[in-house]
Amino acid sequence: MVRRDSFLILPLIVLSQFAGASLWFAPNAVLGDLQREWQLPAEALGGMTSASLIGFIIGTLVFAFFAIADRFSPRIVFFQCTLLGAAANALLLLLPAGFWPLVLSRLLTGFFLAGIYPVGMKIAAGWYQRNLGHALGFLTGALVLGTAFPHLLKSFGQHLPWQTVILGVSVIAACGGVVMLFLADGPYLAKPTVFDPRAFIAIYRVRLFRASAFGYFGHMWELYAFWAFVPIVLAAHAARALPELAISFWSFWIIAAGSLGCAIGGLISLRTGSARVAFAQLASSGVCCAISPLMFHAPTPVFLAFLVFWGVVVVGDSPQFSALNAQNAPRHLVGSALTIVNSIGFAITIFSVQLLNKLAIVIDASFLFLPLVIGPMLGLRAFAPLMRQAKSPSNP
Repeated sequence: MVRRDSFLILPLIVLSQFAGASLWFAPNAVLGDLQREWQLPAEALGGMTSASLIGFIIGTLVFAFFAIADRFSPRIVFFQCTLLGAAANALLLLLPAGFWPLVLSRLLTGFFLAGIYPVGMKIAAGWYQRNLGHALGFLTGALVLGTAFPHLLKSFGQHLPWQTVILGVSVIAACGGVVMLFLADGPYLAKPTVFDPRAFIAIYRVRLFRASAFGYFGHMWELYAFWAFVPIVLAAHAARALPELAISFWSFWIIAAGSLGCAIGGLISLRTGSARVAFAQLASSGVCCAISPLMFHAPTPVFLAFLVFWGVVVVGDSPQFSALNAQNAPRHLVGSALTIVNSIGFAITIFSVQLLNKLAIVIDASFLFLPLVIGPMLGLRAFAPLMRQAKSPSNP
C-alpha cells in the first residue's frame, strides 16, 4: 500500500484512469474492420457511440441512487468496474457478428464506465482538498489519453486483427484497476450522501450553478461528437488530398492533444480561476466549429494542425466546468446535483452524435462539424454571469 505522503498518489490515480478510460472508444478504432467482417450499416458509428453513452448515463444514475461509491470503498468499486468493463468490451470476441450484439457490448461497457470515470474523480477528491481543479485537470487529461489510446494501438499495428486490439484494450483496463488497489482511501473522502432528485430544481434556481451547468451542456454538445467523427472527417479529407494519410495515428494525436489542454488549463486556473479558463477554451472551440468548413480544404499540414489545436481546446475546459459545478452547487445537494448535471450532459451528447450520424450520409464532410457550433454559442451565453463575477474587483 502506497504511503499517504507519497508523491506517487496522483500518478497512480492518473495511470488507473487512463487505463480504464481506454474502454470508451475501443471499437471506434477498429470500426472499419468490423463493418467489413460483420456487414454493419453505415450508421453503426453513431449507434455504438450512443449505446456507450446511454449505458454510462444509466450506470451513473444507478450508482448515485444506491450510493455505491459511498457505501463501499471507491477503490474497490473502481477495481471491480474495470474488470467488469473489460469483460463487457471483450464480449465482442464471443458474441455473434451483428449490429445489435455490438450495441449490447457497448451498453454494458458504458454502464461499468460509470464506476470508473466519476469514481476516479471521487478517489482524487478524497486525496486533494486544495487545488482540486489542478488535480482534476490531470485526471481529465488521463481520461482523454485513455479515450484516444485504442486509435494509437491500431495505428501501431495496421494489420493487427481487430480482436487483438479489443483484447489488448481490455487487458490494459483491467491492469489499471489492479493499480488502484495499491492506494488507500484518501483522508478527505466525503461522507455518504443520499441521492436527492430535488437537485433538478437547483439547476434552475441557483444562478451561478445554472450558468456553470448550462456552459457545461454546451461543451458536451460538441465534445464526444467531435471525438467520434474525427476519423470520418480525416478519411474524407485524405480521399481528396492525401490518400496515404494515417487515419488512426492522427485520430490519436487529435484526441490525445486534449490532455495538454486539461493539464495546462488546470495550471492556468490556479492564477486566473476556472471561469476564465473555461470561457476561453469554449470560445476557442466554438470558433473552430465555425471555420471548420474552410479549414477542411486547407493544405493537409494546416488542416492537421487545426484539428490538433481543436483537440486541445475542445476538452480543456472540462475539468474547469467540473470544478465550477462543484463550487456553485448547493452544499446540501452537491453530490446529487453533479450526478444530474453529468447525466444531462451525456444525454445531450447522444443527440449531437446522432445528428452527425445522420448528416454524414447526406452532406459534404467539410460541413459535418458545423452544427456543433450551437453548443459553444449557447454555452457561452449562459456562462455570462460567471464571467461577470470573475471580472469583478473582488475576484482578480
